[in-house]
Amino acid sequence: MSDYVATRTFAELPLSEELRRAIAEKGYTAPTPVQAAVLEPILAGKDLIVRSKTGTGKTAAFGIPLIERIPVGTKHVAAVALCNTRELALQVAEELASLSKYKGLEVVTIYGGASAEEQMRALDRGAAIVVGTPGRVQDLFDRGRLKFDQVQTCVLDEADEMLGAGFFEDVTRILNSLPKSRQTLLFSATVPPDIEQLVQTYLKNPETILLSGDVFTVDHIDNVIIDVVDQYPKPRNLLYLLERENPDSAIIFCNTRTDTELIANVLNRHGLDAEMLNGDLAQKDRERVMGRIKKGELRFMVATDLAARGIDISDLTHVINYSLPEDPAVYLHRVGRTGRIGKKGTALSLVTGAEIMTLSTLQKKFGIKFRQMTLPSPEEAKSLWTDRAIKELRDAMSTGMAFEAYLPLAKDLAGKEERLSLLAYALKYFFTHHRMERAQMRSAGEEKLDAQADEKAAQEFHASHARKGGRGEKSERGPRGERGAREAGGSSGRREGAPAREKRPPREASAQSTASSSPANGDASAAPVDPNAPVQPAAPVDRVKLYVTAGAEQGWDNEKLATAISGLAGQPRDTVLAIDVKPRHAYVVVKPDAHAAYLAKNGATLGEAAVSIEVARPRRR
Repeated sequence: MSDYVATRTFAELPLSEELRRAIAEKGYTAPTPVQAAVLEPILAGKDLIVRSKTGTGKTAAFGIPLIERIPVGTKHVAAVALCNTRELALQVAEELASLSKYKGLEVVTIYGGASAEEQMRALDRGAAIVVGTPGRVQDLFDRGRLKFDQVQTCVLDEADEMLGAGFFEDVTRILNSLPKSRQTLLFSATVPPDIEQLVQTYLKNPETILLSGDVFTVDHIDNVIIDVVDQYPKPRNLLYLLERENPDSAIIFCNTRTDTELIANVLNRHGLDAEMLNGDLAQKDRERVMGRIKKGELRFMVATDLAARGIDISDLTHVINYSLPEDPAVYLHRVGRTGRIGKKGTALSLVTGAEIMTLSTLQKKFGIKFRQMTLPSPEEAKSLWTDRAIKELRDAMSTGMAFEAYLPLAKDLAGKEERLSLLAYALKYFFTHHRMERAQMRSAGEEKLDAQADEKAAQEFHASHARKGGRGEKSERGPRGERGAREAGGSSGRREGAPAREKRPPREASAQSTASSSPANGDASAAPVDPNAPVQPAAPVDRVKLYVTAGAEQGWDNEKLATAISGLAGQPRDTVLAIDVKPRHAYVVVKPDAHAAYLAKNGATLGEAAVSIEVARPRRR
């Protein structure tokens, strides 16, 4: 059993129809091992200590059984999840909201730096699940606006990071205020002394599930070190590295806030779209930066470790260490931001002589094997940059936009004294806006493909449901569903109660905003929730998007890969409708009646290497 795919499917797990429906719409078919391992103990009400690798689906691991234990339409706080950062709290709440939408449950996010009044109003509307940072959770409890008297489950997510950030006192005060009969779930990469103290004091005969810790060889991540060249400044080393590697997207980690500001400014001056994320940013700016990178609009996020805690970005190709962290264990948390759920990722580290001890610890204690890379020379880096810019200009020209009318102006400008400044400004404007347009097009394309994936999942759910004889065979669940519908009444107004085929909300409406704008909170004008509403017939799916571990670095381009993979699957070339080759992977869109043949070749040899072929996961919102 791998760390990322269990041997059982969700269809084999003891889950309600409401939860199965939500899981199917998210495109999940098989649980990860941690999700399969914790389900039955949590459903049985046991306290747990869970250690699992970063990126193995821990949120859904506790979220699915936690939601299953809460009755449909519950309007009091039944579960509290504590997170170490605002970003992690928002991501956890977003996942729980999407999983609980057909059970009529409100998920509210509470954290500092946002309006406490709005969060209290959200609680007053009848929250069933509260996700928050310890400080604000304790604050609203002290004010009497957050009630703990009916809480049945408390989750401590990334407990070692949370206590390491100085939340020990807040966490223990919250645990002391919760009912003694509650269930406590502790998810932690490590178990340091303060965690052991918590376990002895607050957990009742806990069961320990140790699938893996974060002290492991990250074999799905290509760990690369690059010796810093002292002949020119370190920021220029980074620029040359980016020219050689040309990542689609990356988080660049710095050890200080000053470095994040410096690097973000240097990258932007050289035409690379970058924004910094550190503790000095206001909350609204942090959420804006996170929103941009999650939607694919931002190429480089330059962050400190503290600011980046809890960040989970799907399809992040690279993590770059501008400096190695002082604590070698932090390196594992950094590189865990790429290579999520078993995908391939790359971690690039600029290394100076002063960091040799950290590097040695990573090699000896954690067993990490590094590949050595050299920087291009200044001339090579300039040539790479120029060639890439010219190609982008030529590709844009080939789209058919008429520009000939500007040729006389270009000729006149060529004779002006300030011609180089004018040309440089025009190029800067072009590259900035052209890349923004491409990001928006990718986003729109992902929205369309994700919607089609949702329709396909709904179709499969409906077909499976029909084969089982519909809800008639689940009559023992009827009273609970009817009771939930009566409790929900018309007051909920949650949009998620709409049919599966209804268009999903735009990304800007995701749970990156405060609790009052979370998908779980809805608005009063929307249709009431009906948890027992049947799945509406979905529109026919006209394509399936596949994730393929073959990319440009293996010599593939769009046409070569399309021809080769269709031949491997024994399918006509025209079954490949679209293809997008990235440096180390590709997205291949195929006709639905042919996709099974492509999936059957998962693990087969394509070219000179084995290739993984799987249905692409919907992008996280």
